[in-house]
Amino acid sequence: MAGGVDLVVIGADGGPDRAYGGSAHAPAGARLLAEVLPGMCFDTGAAGCRVSAVAPDADANAMLTAVRDAAQHPGRWLVVCLVGQLVADPRGRRLALVTPGSTPDNAYRRGLAWDWVVSAMVHGDQEEALLLVDAVADRDTWTALERAGEDTAGELLSYSRVPLWGRIGRYAAGSRYAPGRRGRDTVLPGEEGSFSRALTTVLRQGVPGAPAAVAPVDLQPAVAGLLDGGDPSGSSGAPGVRLLVPPQGGRLLMRNRAAVRGALAGLSLSEELLAVLWRESAPTEPPSA
Repeated sequence: MAGGVDLVVIGADGGPDRAYGGSAHAPAGARLLAEVLPGMCFDTGAAGCRVSAVAPDADANAMLTAVRDAAQHPGRWLVVCLVGQLVADPRGRRLALVTPGSTPDNAYRRGLAWDWVVSAMVHGDQEEALLLVDAVADRDTWTALERAGEDTAGELLSYSRVPLWGRIGRYAAGSRYAPGRRGRDTVLPGEEGSFSRALTTVLRQGVPGAPAAVAPVDLQPAVAGLLDGGDPSGSSGAPGVRLLVPPQGGRLLMRNRAAVRGALAGLSLSEELLAVLWRESAPTEPPSA
C-alpha cells in the first residue's frame, strides 16, 4: 500500500508505582486515537492507513520495533502517537516514555527513549512524519523541560527533528500544585481535557467554516480550546502546561466533517443518497492490531 499512511499508536501504562500514575489512562487515550485517526486522512481514509496499536503493557523494545517497522514502509506519511508519562535521564538531557513495571530507580533505562523514536521517524521511508504527544511529566522532568540551553530535554521539544503536535502537562502524584483551569489536578493523558480527547472530538465534529481538507495547524485552535489548561489563542498554554503546535506547511490534510455536513445541508438529496455520503465520509474499517 505504497502512498498511504502508517499510524503507530503507543499508550504506555506505567504500572502500579504511584510515581507513574500519570499514565493510568494512557491506554484509553491511545484507543481513541487508533479508532478515530485512520479514517480522517483526507485523501486516503481508513483503507489507506496501516495501523499498529501497541499493547499498553508492552516493553520498550516492542514499542520501538513497531515504530521502526512502520517507518520502513514506503509511504506518504508516518504518524506516531505517544501517550503516557515522560521521565528524564539523571542529567536532565534526554526523555523517555515510562513503560510498565518501572520504578524510580530504573524508569529512564526501561522506558522508550524519545531519541530512538525520533531517529526511527527521521530515517523512515515516508515523505513526511508527525509525532503526536499526549503526556505528563513529574517535577524533575518538568524542570528539565524548562531548562534553557543546548543539550537539554527542553531542546528536544523546541528544536525537534520531526514536527510535533500535542500537550505535555506537569504532574505530581497526590498533589494539587498545578491545578487546571477547572480547578482540579493536572489532567492525565486520555482523560477529559487531554490532547487525545480534544483531538478526537474535533476530528469527529469538524470545524465549522473551515474547508473540507484542513492541516493540523488549522485544527490547533479548536483543539487547544478543549484542552484543560490550554489557551486557544497561544502556543504556550497555562502554567504547568506546554502545548506543542504543528508547524505551517506540510501536506498532511485531515477531513473536516463539519464541511461535509454543511455541504449536504444545502442540497436536496434523497435520504438514501445522504446515508451513502455519510458512510463515505466516516471511517469504515476498525484499526488492526
